[in-house]
Amino acid sequence: MIVKNEEDSLARCLDTIKDLVDEINIIDTGSTDKTVEIAKQYTDRIFFFEWIDDFSAARNFAFTKATQEYILHLDADDFLLDIDRERLRILKQTLDPSVDSVTMKYHIAFDEFDNPIMSFRRNRLVKRVNNFQWYGPVHEYLMVWGKIIDGDVAISHKKTHPQEGYSTRNLRIYEKRLERGEEFTIRDIYYYGNELRDHGQYVKAIEYYVKMLDSKQGWIEDEINACLKIADCYRALGNKDKDKEMEYAIRAFAYDIPRAEACCRIALIFFEKEQYLKAIFWYDLATKLEKPNTWGFFTEACWTWLPEIQLCVCYNRLEENEKAYEHNEKFGAYRPNDPKYLFNKKLIGRLLDKA
Repeated sequence: MIVKNEEDSLARCLDTIKDLVDEINIIDTGSTDKTVEIAKQYTDRIFFFEWIDDFSAARNFAFTKATQEYILHLDADDFLLDIDRERLRILKQTLDPSVDSVTMKYHIAFDEFDNPIMSFRRNRLVKRVNNFQWYGPVHEYLMVWGKIIDGDVAISHKKTHPQEGYSTRNLRIYEKRLERGEEFTIRDIYYYGNELRDHGQYVKAIEYYVKMLDSKQGWIEDEINACLKIADCYRALGNKDKDKEMEYAIRAFAYDIPRAEACCRIALIFFEKEQYLKAIFWYDLATKLEKPNTWGFFTEACWTWLPEIQLCVCYNRLEENEKAYEHNEKFGAYRPNDPKYLFNKKLIGRLLDKA
């Protein structure tokens, strides 16, 4: 682990992993709080790395300190749920030593019921002797090869508090690189666009997303997400050009099989225009898609409950309440305690004499 000022989250992480690993290596990059003191309660393998605005440099240094057969890398805001602790325990006991890397799901956002709403896969457990390296100063990635398997373990990520300066850290790193005249990779261009979008610089974000798409050299998953994020940017700019939002949502289909996120975006545009039959078509399509087995980012709501609740509303607006009730029940199967489900069940049920 590389850490800095993580006194509020480090113990939560280590408590969920301490009995499952043979060695804990903590690499501190300049903490001024009690992070190191807390780390000492779990391990004496604490090392220090001078922060140079380069995550890959810090992670590669961290990997040199590992001595066991496999390396599991975590961030201080990560933790394992009980079910994933058991899955990791089984994985450790049964892992074929010929495996070079195990990917794990990474849940990075949750709804109010603690269900994951955004996730993707990362290479998490890697064979040490292969000397795999990290690349990229920010939004770094681990280059692996050989025998790679997809594990059933999920790592959960929740911030306990916003660190001072954290929200602008990545943006500042990119901007310093630009000031130094560094040439961005296609991946840098995409992630810089993400940082601009996250900080409300929508026009500039669109510029970088389009630059990445025009290069035709991006990863397919990034190209799909760039299209959807451009649509986000146009919406955030006030939807003065509604056609642009629709244009890029549709363009996402050019790269791979349809994604539920794009279908739900197109449906929303029609829904807001009160064109409910068109909205129904796209929400219904979202419910019929099979999630592809890729490493891309997925908004879980679009693949589960979101189109169902929207179909309920659309059919209710069209006074087709049998269908509205049916889709509300499907929505409730995903979120049985959601007040919207319970309200709709009572309201539409009363209309149908099912209350």
